[in-house]
Amino acid sequence: MFIVAYFFGSFLNHNLFLAIHELSHNLAFSTPIYNRLLGIFANLPVGVPMSVTFQKYHLDHHLYQGVEGMDMDIPSYAEGRLIRNIYTKILWVLFQLFFYALRPLFLNPKDPGFWEVANFAIQLFADFTWIYIYGWKSFMYFILSTFVGGGLHPIAGHFISEHYVFQKGQETYSYYGPLNLLAWSVGYHNEHHDFPRIPGSKLWRVKEIAPEYYEGLASYRSWTQVIYMYITDASVGPFSRMMRKSHFGPEKKSK
Repeated sequence: MFIVAYFFGSFLNHNLFLAIHELSHNLAFSTPIYNRLLGIFANLPVGVPMSVTFQKYHLDHHLYQGVEGMDMDIPSYAEGRLIRNIYTKILWVLFQLFFYALRPLFLNPKDPGFWEVANFAIQLFADFTWIYIYGWKSFMYFILSTFVGGGLHPIAGHFISEHYVFQKGQETYSYYGPLNLLAWSVGYHNEHHDFPRIPGSKLWRVKEIAPEYYEGLASYRSWTQVIYMYITDASVGPFSRMMRKSHFGPEKKSK
């Protein structure tokens, strides 16, 4: 089961996770509620309710990128203090989905709204229905696919490649490798942050139309290489992010 989950289910479930990312920007339909409903549907094989909550915090990431206490993409102070060597980095990468999911609950908790409750209830109903019909083993396959696909896995490399500073002065990095085909082109990340209302399938056109803005920036061809560099480079860790004191304040790299 682990082998199938790692080499097959992980790609499918992470593809759904990134489809939910697209839907959080209302890129499937012009009517927001349709995107939200499709996001809840896409959430079902993931096994854990996250679609509506992800949208709430992800839009803050775009609006307050790098702002402490607002951008929940930034690791916590505790993470930065604990993740300091190759062994703790490996553990952090393995369990980064848990850090990603739990961080907002501690750093910037928000009251759940109607759609979050609906997302939770529909997901639980679907999970228990699946378990009743097909048993625990098949349900655990879904959970395992989600877990390994968000951990020490090539397609999860985008979590690190997007905003961890490997080149001084550059905040966001794009990836132009083949896994974009399975990841809704989330690798075109500079392009995405410049134009979040352009769907991933069209982001390559942004780079083609305006190459002078992107070709001079550092980028990646391998998410696996990014994970390796993050783990082995002693100068890079959870604090390797561009930070802002306020939305329009000066930038600095955390120490």
